[in-house]
Amino acid sequence: MSAELPNLENDLIGQFSCRIEPSRHQPRILLLHGSTRERSFSRLLVEEAARLLQHFGAETRIFDPSGLPLPDDAPVEHPKVQELRDLVLWSEGQVWCSPERHGAMSAVFKAQIDWIPLALGAVRPSQGKTLAVMQVCGGSQSFNVVNQLRVLGRWMRMFTIPNQSSVPKAYLEFDGDDRMKPSAYYDRVVDVMEELMRFTLLLRDQQAFLVDRYSERKETAEQLAARVNQRSI
Repeated sequence: MSAELPNLENDLIGQFSCRIEPSRHQPRILLLHGSTRERSFSRLLVEEAARLLQHFGAETRIFDPSGLPLPDDAPVEHPKVQELRDLVLWSEGQVWCSPERHGAMSAVFKAQIDWIPLALGAVRPSQGKTLAVMQVCGGSQSFNVVNQLRVLGRWMRMFTIPNQSSVPKAYLEFDGDDRMKPSAYYDRVVDVMEELMRFTLLLRDQQAFLVDRYSERKETAEQLAARVNQRSI
């Protein structure tokens, strides 16, 4: 016996056609990096990305992972955990950048994501936000980390933009003032940040429409009906 088609309250075309007043504030972009080294190239790369985003009109915040405890090794009330969660809620888009360590993202970076729950009460902190992924390499160019970050972004229900950046031998790409040297790698970072801004401007006012799921609406309705029945007993 085949399943019945869902009874949608409004057709999707009608929902999409509803006029949405566009936001006027600067796009809010959070940048995360994956190293606590004094001269961290993932941090230098997100600082360069933040300058570009500000040039394109965004408001940016960079989270410093130094002092963030291991996941579940401290209560959620820990100041660094609360700072990170507040920034995630504040953001409309994010930039993730990690060094590649043993062919994977760093533990420092993964710990930050592991402190971000899929839900905070009725709010999903990361759902519907845009995401750009980048990595820095100590040796030849690799795409292991950006591929892993894409999987992680999908798990966190984020919209990861098509473009990405991988910087090989990152120690050669920054000058004595910790600024990225002109190169094709720098041009790619410009491309990625410009694309992130475009996608954020397009999607930030459509989040409620884009992430609305039939299965979740059905589950919520069933839970509400169960509570009503329980009260009537």
